[in-house]
Amino acid sequence: MPNQVTFTEVVRERAARLAGEVAHVELPDRGPARRLTYEELDLGARRIASVLQARGAQGAPVLLLYGSTAEFLVAYVACLYAGAVAVPAPLPGGGPHARRTDRVSSVLRDTGARLVLTEQENAPAVSQWLAATLTEGVACLATDLPGLGDADAWQPVRSGPDDLAFLQYTSGSVSDPRGVMVSHRNLMHNQALLQEVLRSTSADRFGGWLPHFHDMGFIAHLLHPIWLGGMSVQMPPASFVKRPMRWLRAIEEYGVTVGGGPNFCYDLCVDRIRDDEIAQLDLSHWRLALNGAEPVREATMAAFAERFAPAGLRAEAMYPCYGLAEATLLVSAGTPGTLHGARRADQVALEEGRFMDVRPGTTARTLVPCGPATGYDLRIVDPDDRREVAPGVVGEIWLRGDSVAAGYWRRPAETEATFRATLADGEGGFLRTGDLGTVEDGRLYVTGRLKELIILNGRNVYPQDVEWAVRGIAPALNSGVGAAFSVDAGGTEQLVLVQEVKAAESDAENLRALVRRIVERVGAEFGVPVANVVLVRSGVIGRTTSGKIQRTLMRKLFLRGEVRADHELLDPAVAALVRSRDLDAGLDLGEDLLTPEPAGGGGRW
Repeated sequence: MPNQVTFTEVVRERAARLAGEVAHVELPDRGPARRLTYEELDLGARRIASVLQARGAQGAPVLLLYGSTAEFLVAYVACLYAGAVAVPAPLPGGGPHARRTDRVSSVLRDTGARLVLTEQENAPAVSQWLAATLTEGVACLATDLPGLGDADAWQPVRSGPDDLAFLQYTSGSVSDPRGVMVSHRNLMHNQALLQEVLRSTSADRFGGWLPHFHDMGFIAHLLHPIWLGGMSVQMPPASFVKRPMRWLRAIEEYGVTVGGGPNFCYDLCVDRIRDDEIAQLDLSHWRLALNGAEPVREATMAAFAERFAPAGLRAEAMYPCYGLAEATLLVSAGTPGTLHGARRADQVALEEGRFMDVRPGTTARTLVPCGPATGYDLRIVDPDDRREVAPGVVGEIWLRGDSVAAGYWRRPAETEATFRATLADGEGGFLRTGDLGTVEDGRLYVTGRLKELIILNGRNVYPQDVEWAVRGIAPALNSGVGAAFSVDAGGTEQLVLVQEVKAAESDAENLRALVRRIVERVGAEFGVPVANVVLVRSGVIGRTTSGKIQRTLMRKLFLRGEVRADHELLDPAVAALVRSRDLDAGLDLGEDLLTPEPAGGGGRW
């Protein structure tokens, strides 16, 4: 698209050329499907943009809080038309969604936004939330009000490739959110990469359920069809989780050719969809079942392909990919129409940072390649000495290319450290992904995470959020600290929490009650299961001299059976994993823990 340098120009061209064509189909929980044509998208966006221009929103961040994907899409394009910086975010919620409300409040504070866009249905709740945040001078505007704005009053705005197309907030810590600054240059480059790698055309139809504030849901499932001049089909995430069959029916009904989600969604389909339902499906036109946003499991893809083969799904449709918000979205993916393959690597060697064939007498870990990193200068780097590692060695994935975002919104120091990394030889301008991997035969294998980010069911969970939430449950936990991390047990990533309690609460019944409350709190606030809670005495959790929790150390000690518990609740698969590691290592369970270093004076985690 040589004549278009911003995504704004792409939308305007599509609206002029494809006016009556359907751009988006929204499948609500109840009622008929809503179809949005390119002409309606453009008209609605110009109408809202006229209001944004009247409010002087050019260059300013604007929060988009929507339940409807159609209304969200119109509002996003309106921000493009007005030169405003759109900030997609989840709707605030009450009750078990209080943590989500805190996160959206943090995003509001971090952006400094003075305007929030939503729809009439959610405007009262959003206004109530804004009042509760005690943030003055923030207006809430329902963009679907009849008669709002004048499309003819909109004046085109001159935008350039280095202007921001949106802020993508990562699913990170509630207390410390980070907004990735995605420019038009970044977005255009990544859209071109998607088209090249997926071999997508305007004839493709994209269908999914991922939230529109999720980078894969937003950039791949909503914006890429517009880039192509095609059509997207979207349902609410809750509809999929309650009844996965509804997603597959939509794939059949609307002729979806490309669509997917995190690894867990395929597990959910395998577990929840009956044989008689599969017998009624036709998935023969689904050519790419994208699998990304969390670790890709070979067993999951094989089980899904086998389970839905009677419905016409081809094994070649299973399509693993890797990406991150800091690189706009896509980094690497395989070749459409070919089997993705798998690599059995030596588990022990991997833990030592070496990627090699399985040796006799050792266990194997099956890894799925995510294809070449098309359009990037990719290096595998030792994160400590910043030197490129030799072939066959695992290191941190560093990237350089036009899809790499400009940095974090209003965080110059973190931007410099993450987006301006320099190798030991002085070569610079790299993005540090925080992910570990290696390249073999030109294909990227992601082996783990250098960061302490926990990924469960496609959701990123920061350990400090879990640890902090637990501390307020009971007085016995207030002064204690915890270490949250994940372990791979039987092919499933599971959350583990090792938590200190006061010695006075060591009564067995009290400890059992605390464990129950911890499980309930984490499940309610984060929407993720926690079946592994280990209660320990004060002073057991390893900490640095500055008071930082040594989560990596605690994970190693836990897996080696060296965490002495006053009371514990473990999933059977996790318990078996710990026992097998202990037997392999020949450890003495009665051995004392390493003495943790004393904490510093009450600093922030």
